[in-house]
Amino acid sequence: MAEREPRPRTVGVVLAGGVGRRVGHDTPKQLLEIAGRTILEHTLALFEGSPEIDEIMVLMAPGFTGEVERIVERNGFTKVGRILEGGASRPETTWRALRALGARECLVLLHDAVRPLAEPRIIADCVEALRTFSAVEVAIPSSDTIVVTSQGPHGEIVSDVPDRAGLRRVQTPQCFRLSVIREAYERAFADPGFADRPPTDDCGVVLRYLPDVPIHVVPGSERNMKVTHPVDLFIADKLLRLAASDVPARSGTALREALEGRTVVVFGADGGAGAEVAELAGRHGARVFPLLGSPGLPRPACSPGSPGSPPPSGTPDPSETHDLPGTRDLPGAPSLPGTPDGVRVDDFRAVADALARVVKETGGIDYVVSAAGASPGRIDAVDDTAIAETVSLNHLGPVTVARAALPHLRETRGQLLFHAPSRARDAAGDGLRSFAGAAVAGLTRALAEEWAGYGVRVNCVDPGRAEATAPPGPPAPHAVARTSLDVLASGVTGQVVDARP
Repeated sequence: MAEREPRPRTVGVVLAGGVGRRVGHDTPKQLLEIAGRTILEHTLALFEGSPEIDEIMVLMAPGFTGEVERIVERNGFTKVGRILEGGASRPETTWRALRALGARECLVLLHDAVRPLAEPRIIADCVEALRTFSAVEVAIPSSDTIVVTSQGPHGEIVSDVPDRAGLRRVQTPQCFRLSVIREAYERAFADPGFADRPPTDDCGVVLRYLPDVPIHVVPGSERNMKVTHPVDLFIADKLLRLAASDVPARSGTALREALEGRTVVVFGADGGAGAEVAELAGRHGARVFPLLGSPGLPRPACSPGSPGSPPPSGTPDPSETHDLPGTRDLPGAPSLPGTPDGVRVDDFRAVADALARVVKETGGIDYVVSAAGASPGRIDAVDDTAIAETVSLNHLGPVTVARAALPHLRETRGQLLFHAPSRARDAAGDGLRSFAGAAVAGLTRALAEEWAGYGVRVNCVDPGRAEATAPPGPPAPHAVARTSLDVLASGVTGQVVDARP
């Protein structure tokens, strides 16, 4: 079989020149925040993560290129090569991009910055189609009947109802060989009537001025919406959060690649999901420090490597490690939930000291899991002391762990993972848990945004769905732990992920 010719350089051009007046903000809509990041960040992350894209160019609204530079630096987007000011109109903005690309032939994907929900599959399909065609349009069938109107004596009237079987709703990216779209625009700007009747998209320019060039249609997606109106911000936010929180299950090999040789500290490893996280991480090669109910810094729970195999060089001697006991196996385990190894998670000095001792022994910390917490039951059946204790552990505890962990996670560009408080078995006793869960979710998203510039990811696993299905099914702590490892191995940040049953 003959080898395929290598594809030309592929450039994703993100068109962010609009100001977004229809969403009712003075700030360009591409800089508005949804799902923990600006719309532009979501879009750039899509192209940055696409293996088909070699370079990204951003055309930004005048006066805001500096903000794009800060976004690129904060997120470490290495593919963004040029950031330019857009023009006064969409055709002028596109033309500025085409001129900046130079004379060398390449594949160009022109994409609206305010379509942050385009799927990687669409980009891959477009690039593949450009191997055969010189122009590609992304479109989906119209589920609504489209009518043509004309002006009547008292307003609009319907003048035609086209057959919707042949109608499509256009999306982006719109994709071309550079030489083709450039020639189409050269002819357009040479036409005195172009400004009076400009096409609404780039394929329209090709269709009008290069009618012999076929425009191939690649199927788009209903999710690939354009954020135009205020309600779109709400819809896109929900869709992005759903997409990001659906972290796929990793294979054992993928988990070992993410965890082997890494240092993991687990607060709350004296039982439940925290204990399961420590055990599973150790099985996949991590050097785990479960903070248990005994004085002093514990040794790693498990030596990296599969059971029965010699540990890799530089790992602790197996004789110096111990199996992770459950709470019932821990003599003298603290009766107060969330205080393993005598370290109260709401005591900053104790938490910081424990982390410092881990760093002294290992040289760094890659992952910190905060699984400690308390749930006293019904809010009308507990006293003031129990409520104060619960609030301290479930609200102040995560903040304290975050403060103490940040200096170490900045060094490794690691991840902080919270566990939302476990759901009470009695659904009527869920008030304090829900209160704490909302607080941890909000903290997760806020810290993810604050710490993005440090390269530190922050996520949360909510055990609610797994616990609601047990029994039957896998034990809830194991399900929470398995989801936790999948999150640690992923690239997401700022997400509250439901534990899979």
